[in-house]
Amino acid sequence: MKKQQKFQVAENETIQDCLQRMREQGYMPVKRFEKPVYKEDNNGKIEVLRQEIEFVGKLIE
Repeated sequence: MKKQQKFQVAENETIQDCLQRMREQGYMPVKRFEKPVYKEDNNGKIEVLRQEIEFVGKLIE
C-alpha cells in the first residue's frame, strides 16, 4: 500500500467531503496545494474560473 497519496477536491464536493474521503481510506492530510484555473473570454480577457485544491495524504499507521 502507498504511504502517501494525492486527493483532489472534486468540483461537486466540499473540502470537508474530501477530507472525510481521505479518512475513510486511512489517510490524514499533510500538505495542501491550491492553484487557480483560468479561462479566457471572447475579448481575450483572462479570469479565474475556480481554485483547484489538492491534498497530500499520509497513511495512518
